[in-house]
Amino acid sequence: MAFARPKLRHVPGLRFWKLLGSGRGRGFSLRPNWSRYGLFAVWESVEAWEIFFSHSSLMRRYRRHADEMWTVRLLPIAVSGAWSGVNPFSPLASQPKAGPIAILTRATIRWRRLRAFWRAVPAASQGLEQATGLLASIGIGEAPFFRQATFSLWRSVDDMQAFAYRTDGHREAMRRTRAENWYREELFARFVPVASEGTWEGRDPLGGIL
Repeated sequence: MAFARPKLRHVPGLRFWKLLGSGRGRGFSLRPNWSRYGLFAVWESVEAWEIFFSHSSLMRRYRRHADEMWTVRLLPIAVSGAWSGVNPFSPLASQPKAGPIAILTRATIRWRRLRAFWRAVPAASQGLEQATGLLASIGIGEAPFFRQATFSLWRSVDDMQAFAYRTDGHREAMRRTRAENWYREELFARFVPVASEGTWEGRDPLGGIL
């Protein structure tokens, strides 16, 4: 993944990108997964993405090395905060009345709040495995320990909100985030999935839904 940086800086139509490592399990984790990585990219157009995805030498290299790949195309519908000092998600699409939704939460954690954050993770993640309507989720990050994110797919907005606001541990972690000023920078974004291909842990989590 590190060797991708020079190539990504010069891809036509690529407005914003992040190379991401991952943790074990469905949420934040102190244990890295050395075999699973992500590329998050914002494009000026569908055509620019299609050219990169189909013809770039970087994608050919990833395909040669990967046992499994999954790709999802997303339209942003709501965003607050910043990522590396900018809001990369503009313009926004209209909010759908029904259907699956993708959530990205990302934060740079203040050094003095790292212990509090990681102590709160187990309670905040409790119940995620059995959460109603959860299609898939993963803890990702730009740097170990302090630049962390989660990406999750839900069958509906109602399912996502039921977990976020009615699960005691997660609700308490959200309260403490504000009260104790855990984050130096944070971003929350919602997306509508419009297409997916490949597999994630042996299946397409959006297969048969889109």
